[in-house]
Amino acid sequence: MQNYNLKRRVAALDAGVAGPLFMLSAALLFAMLNICIKLLGPEFSPWDIAFYRSFGGMVLLQLIFGRRRNIFKGHNMPLLVIRGCVGAVAFLSMVMAIRLLPVSTAMVIFFTYPAFAAVFSFILLKEGINRYETFCLLLVLVGAGVLFDFRLTGNLAGQAIALVGGVFAGLAMTLIQKLRRDNGSVVIYLYFCTMCAIVAAPKYLMNPTFPTTAVEGILILGIILSSLTAQLLMNQGFLYCRGWEGGVFMSSEVVFTAIVGISFLGDPASWRFWLGGFLILGSITLLNRLRAAKGKEDGDEPSVSAPSVAGRGKTEAKEIP
Repeated sequence: MQNYNLKRRVAALDAGVAGPLFMLSAALLFAMLNICIKLLGPEFSPWDIAFYRSFGGMVLLQLIFGRRRNIFKGHNMPLLVIRGCVGAVAFLSMVMAIRLLPVSTAMVIFFTYPAFAAVFSFILLKEGINRYETFCLLLVLVGAGVLFDFRLTGNLAGQAIALVGGVFAGLAMTLIQKLRRDNGSVVIYLYFCTMCAIVAAPKYLMNPTFPTTAVEGILILGIILSSLTAQLLMNQGFLYCRGWEGGVFMSSEVVFTAIVGISFLGDPASWRFWLGGFLILGSITLLNRLRAAKGKEDGDEPSVSAPSVAGRGKTEAKEIP
């Protein structure tokens, strides 16, 4: 009996440690992805970056998971394709925003996507939004408005593009919520990579930019590896924590990115950045907590059975682009 209780305590400790560890590791790798995009020279267009990330992801997924079976075999193929296209627009918007804005500012605006995901869940999945959640959504928009300086400069275009990316990322999250019922995370991410490669290929092939130095090659490889590894770590993390908990942990991506951007890349840290960032991240955290209360009524508990990442089951395939 004593050994049984000890095993139970160890299992609980493992789940409590594993969830945050997976999610924070994923957030750190996503932050590395953002920094690699920022550091890559301006001669690499967003189309180049999108193509390298998506095509490289396709190749790695095929090598890792597709040696013995067809990993393109999924359920609801039209929706998988639509999610892939929506994710491609979100990622391209994020890359363009990072090129036009300080990386920390771009990511804070882009991280309005959980609020848009809540709106799209209400529209497409008929999930209700109460008055407290509506208040959180309004605070997110206020935070985004504080970050906008509304001057007719190039910054305004970057801010608008970052917000568009947040809208499409929110829509992608909602589509994944529907797709994950019958598809594993690898299938969903594979279709994102495939559609993103198809969308980016025409512009890339018209004027491709190839790495000419070791540093450029390392940055492109870093984009491919950090995005794929972060995606799989995040999916694994959702096995050990609830959706709202994972969302809070993933918000640390903005913190990691801002630390590097402000400390090493010279990003400005004005009162607009701090106030707008606080309103957005604080509202997203509160929104996740409020929606968690609804999830408890439906038995939304984390699963630690660790099913196959590419198979069907209860795996939470919550990818961002």
